[in-house]
Amino acid sequence: MQKQRPQWLEKKLVEPQALEEKTAALRSEGLTIATLNGSFDMMHAGHLYIVSEAKKQADCLLVALNSDRSIQQYKNPLRPIVPLQYRLEMVAALEFVDFVTWFEETDPIQLLLKIRPDVHVNGAEYGENCIEAPTVRSYGGRLHLVNRIPTLSTSTLIEKIRQCAT
Repeated sequence: MQKQRPQWLEKKLVEPQALEEKTAALRSEGLTIATLNGSFDMMHAGHLYIVSEAKKQADCLLVALNSDRSIQQYKNPLRPIVPLQYRLEMVAALEFVDFVTWFEETDPIQLLLKIRPDVHVNGAEYGENCIEAPTVRSYGGRLHLVNRIPTLSTSTLIEKIRQCAT
């Protein structure tokens, strides 16, 4: 049995098929849009940091999560640890996040073409030439890179948990 979505999530959730309409409405209000994407599996302080930095880049922050299937394809068949439904809830619960959505592809290129954010935020570890860069620059958008907090990544935390369990 699938859990019903909480009412507070509904206020921030944008279904993928409604992205273009939602972003057009925000722009008609004169608002700028920043995007940030990722799996956000096992939410931690590193995620909170990049989300808070992303919010500083525009009027509205839209966070896009990889679907479970997408994560299994590009990371590991055993991931995500936390299913999409709960990852959406956790991200939407953050004060910094204005809207949350998800995407099925293994990269966010098609999503970015729909949204055309003013600013796309990414981890500095991916660099200025990250996979999103050509798409964002093609329509005049800006890329903003955020430095990772050392030792705070989901993979590092999973490894620490494994070490503690032995």
